[in-house]
Amino acid sequence: MITSTVEQSWDRIESWLARHAPVTHGLLRPPALLADIAAAELRLGVAFPPDLRESLLRHDGVELQDGTLLLDYYGPPSGVGEIVRSTEFLREVGEDVAEEEAELAEEERDEYAYWPRERLLITLGIGWQSSDGLFLVTRPGLHHGRVGRYFDETGSTFTPWTGLRHVLSDFATALENGLPFDGRMPLAHEGRLIWDDDRTVVADPTSALDIAAAAPEPQVPPAAEPAPPVPQSDGAYAVISFGGGGFFGPEPAPIVQPDVVFVADIDPGELLDRLGSVPATAGPRTREQARLSAGAPWAAHRPMVRAGFCGDGWSYATQEGGDAQFGRPEVLGRLSRGTRVVRLVKEGPEVRVTVMEDGIERPKAGHRVESPREDYVTRPDGQQWQQIGVDPWPGSTAAYARLLADLTVEYGIDWDPADDAAAPLASALLLPVLEEVPQARHPVTVVRDFDLGALVERTPPERLRSAVAAQLARLASETGVDGYPEIAQALKQAGWGEPVDLTTDGPLDLRMRTIRAETRAVRGLLDAARHQQDPAPVTAADLAAWYGRDAAAGALRRFLLLPLPAAAETVLSLRMSVHWRDELAVDLAD
Repeated sequence: MITSTVEQSWDRIESWLARHAPVTHGLLRPPALLADIAAAELRLGVAFPPDLRESLLRHDGVELQDGTLLLDYYGPPSGVGEIVRSTEFLREVGEDVAEEEAELAEEERDEYAYWPRERLLITLGIGWQSSDGLFLVTRPGLHHGRVGRYFDETGSTFTPWTGLRHVLSDFATALENGLPFDGRMPLAHEGRLIWDDDRTVVADPTSALDIAAAAPEPQVPPAAEPAPPVPQSDGAYAVISFGGGGFFGPEPAPIVQPDVVFVADIDPGELLDRLGSVPATAGPRTREQARLSAGAPWAAHRPMVRAGFCGDGWSYATQEGGDAQFGRPEVLGRLSRGTRVVRLVKEGPEVRVTVMEDGIERPKAGHRVESPREDYVTRPDGQQWQQIGVDPWPGSTAAYARLLADLTVEYGIDWDPADDAAAPLASALLLPVLEEVPQARHPVTVVRDFDLGALVERTPPERLRSAVAAQLARLASETGVDGYPEIAQALKQAGWGEPVDLTTDGPLDLRMRTIRAETRAVRGLLDAARHQQDPAPVTAADLAAWYGRDAAAGALRRFLLLPLPAAAETVLSLRMSVHWRDELAVDLAD
């Protein structure tokens, strides 16, 4: 690829801006004065690289106001005055580490020093401040004129550009040919240059749930036979036991204090159904079996619960693995529908009892107990040491048992967590329920440099709804979520303005929850692979695709449940094609 000179690149940039983004074109400053450049060089004690001098003699930066020219996240090009102010500011900041960097060789300074004096910040970054942006190396040598990116939170890195003329040439080419510049797309919208992401996802991502379905559920091995007696010299027999407790006998089993919910007037089977049990995974399991299964590939990171009876008219469920469910408001709301729910959970120093009736929490009926940490001891010299193997919050352990006893007295709940460990209780993996869709807390304004608020004000509701439904259908196509028949049918009905069935546990709801479970399972496989030698059976591209499908399904829920402006904000923010603005204009005109 041929690299244009600085002058040629500015000719191309100005020509494109004049045709497509006249507002941005009008905010280019006139040329800098040679005297101002010379004064800046004298003040900073460096010579500006030729590319920078040529660029400043074409435009002394840009006017810093809405619609100005931005090099995407690198920010607006700086004029002479901004270069001086930014460079002096960063030199002052770098004085704190200058002494530590004094021994670096000259070439090493360019690579590793916080802010060498020979460096110039030539753009103002994301916040139009000196905290980030592009810089140039002015010191003669290997890196002279080279372009890097500075960010105050991560430091400095060099870019592939070896000079400012390469930056301007690539920028001009991106404008003229509709190509990405450093990964993002420059676009013209309402006379301004804007930037957006043009994204795609793999069309057919790997299903983690299919992988899990092909994996066997692990089984707890049968208990080992006791060792035969060993005859002693005097004819007596002794049993020698080896294991966790050595010669001192077995270590006591840890106290199990799982999250637990108690539900009145429903049986364990209905309790599991309300939690979202997956029928194909249902069966009796001991606690040991449930926890073994929950941690296996077979579970695909879905929560595992067990359920049983516990007193007169009460059922209970304990969670034995997976992401915590019993504290989620939407879960407690489902469990308490038409009845009463009592939840007990131990979280470090805190033990909490929550009571809900028919979806409404009863704060006065709840309990909350905290205890100080007690696994640290203070020596006579004042130093603190942590005791290994000690319960850090023994007070909360006692509170858990005490609150259980209180529940027996107050509600007739009779449950001991140690009693059901070996009992094969009804159990299943869960297809977690979706979170409640939050209501919008702010008026809709700007989405991806698009004034959605103004569009909402000037557009009749029915026309806007039809256009947003069309945008939703395009989002579904981009992510592949329209390949599911339940979602495809919902999109058709939404486009026709017909009601859509989104009832709990209905086909559409179950499909959306399955997509969410796929996303969680793929993420779990990738996380686990970081600690293993073998590669994961899924890729980051698979995860991105499932995230896209989950987000698109969520946008459909918002379209069905929220006021139109809030739903439109979500749909437009998720569109993958950068041409969505032009498509929206067509949708509004139809």
